[in-house]
Amino acid sequence: MDRLRKHYGVFGDLMGTFGEPSVSTVAMARPAITIFLLLTLNFVNMAQTPQTPNMEAQRTAMKKLDFLVGEWSGQASVTRGGVVIELEQSEVAQFKLDGLVLMVEGVGRTKSDGKVALQALGLITFDDTSGSYRMRAYNDGRWLETDLKLLEDGKGGSWGFSLGEISTKSVGRINDKGEWTELTEITIGARPPQKLMELVVRRVTRK
Repeated sequence: MDRLRKHYGVFGDLMGTFGEPSVSTVAMARPAITIFLLLTLNFVNMAQTPQTPNMEAQRTAMKKLDFLVGEWSGQASVTRGGVVIELEQSEVAQFKLDGLVLMVEGVGRTKSDGKVALQALGLITFDDTSGSYRMRAYNDGRWLETDLKLLEDGKGGSWGFSLGEISTKSVGRINDKGEWTELTEITIGARPPQKLMELVVRRVTRK
């Protein structure tokens, strides 16, 4: 037994722990252990070498969102607790990471006293593996992630979020006047959709 334990090193110590095996059992265990180690090393190697992203494909796709780039200013309305709040709205959209990310930041201030009533930040990227746009939106200490789908005319997009029985649907587009318009509706359970937010902003500068 001592000779076998010395020959098989660490695995020999395990043999001593679980009792003395027959010679045939040890002989069969050796190739099984070898196969197990090879499979494990192969799995670790695969996990450490993910697919290389195609950054050129990502940049090419992100250029389709160039119509949003710039500083925008206008009006918006938000419904909270059945009350419609009128806002002075600003939007800033700019590319980051050499065109791989589009960052959009919106700030709404109440017309009555100029206080900030709405702040949101969106990060839009393109997944070259799935061929889809992804958006992560941050608001009031929370964040949500969703797909962004371009409209057929290429001058807008649609997206939505779901959380339990609550879901929202937003459509943003550049209208014939060159204005950035956006409409968001909210649905709760089986109730009909209700308007949650609407905005119309015009480009002030283009960065």
